[in-house]
Amino acid sequence: MAPRVGIAGYGLAGRYFHAPLLVGAGFEIASILTKNEQRILDAKTDFPNSQICNSLEELLKSKIDLLVVASANQSHAEQAIAGLKAGIPVVVDKPMGRTLKETEEIIAVSKQSGVGVSTYFNRKWDSDSLTIKKIIGEGVLGQIFRLESRFEVFRPELKGGWREKKDVEQGGGNLLDLQPHLISTALDWFGPAQLISASVRVIRGGSDDDIVLTLKHQSGVDSYLSASAIMGSAGPRIRLVGDKATLVIKDLDPQESLLRSGVKPKDGKWQQSTKSAAYIHTGDQVVEYQGVDGNYTQYYSEVKNALAGGKWPVSTVEALAVAKIIDQAREISFR
Repeated sequence: MAPRVGIAGYGLAGRYFHAPLLVGAGFEIASILTKNEQRILDAKTDFPNSQICNSLEELLKSKIDLLVVASANQSHAEQAIAGLKAGIPVVVDKPMGRTLKETEEIIAVSKQSGVGVSTYFNRKWDSDSLTIKKIIGEGVLGQIFRLESRFEVFRPELKGGWREKKDVEQGGGNLLDLQPHLISTALDWFGPAQLISASVRVIRGGSDDDIVLTLKHQSGVDSYLSASAIMGSAGPRIRLVGDKATLVIKDLDPQESLLRSGVKPKDGKWQQSTKSAAYIHTGDQVVEYQGVDGNYTQYYSEVKNALAGGKWPVSTVEALAVAKIIDQAREISFR
């Protein structure tokens, strides 16, 4: 029997980044919490057999095996803690909490109740992320000493969404939206790190929208992580530098655009290529490198295994490490 999941929130995250992947990994969408009239219609269209709930209490009583918190950031801690106290394992969309304190509170309840919790660092299953793990294992680049990882776009005018306009207390800004992906993948690839510099800026007058962090990993790699919404000439998604060669991946993993366009994975994987083109540079010579297909569905396949007693795909140690760096970045930049 497929595990039953309840989704709290049915906006962009719930509808496009969680529901299709849950179904692709073999979950049943049993219930959905949303009060927005359009989203209620969307939920009924997408999952006509699911229970549409008007409150978190109703969702938690709908006989679910997993709660996915896909609501606005300011609701993450409250909803996750309520789920854990109800004895229901929880996946929280990133960031787990708005602050290190909130993240610690969620994890403390998980430990006290003995109920599992994880956060959705899905970019660990990007094509570029899996390609980097492959090339590290092969040693093609030699001694790796520098990572540049970016999410940069050009949107000079503010949109109406809460991510771009709300303050930190309300969960807005790129430090909470995009940097968790950049930090979590850098730590996954190169291990523990200290934050040595941080620039967190507001350029357009809304939330923080131009952020550069520098991490120094114990492994000897330095990571330069840029998340900007106002970059007229975006750099490559990845530049990974070793003493023998450099790996360059210019474009975003295609899974997000596939999900936004309504394409869905089946039976735990995509039915089309999800590779990001990768190239090895040695001065003037450039050779294409065979990358790896991305697969976000793998996250929820591993969640299913965790519900049966296995390991969670993103540990609470990872969630805490990322939350700590985000808090430190805010402190360093606004001293």
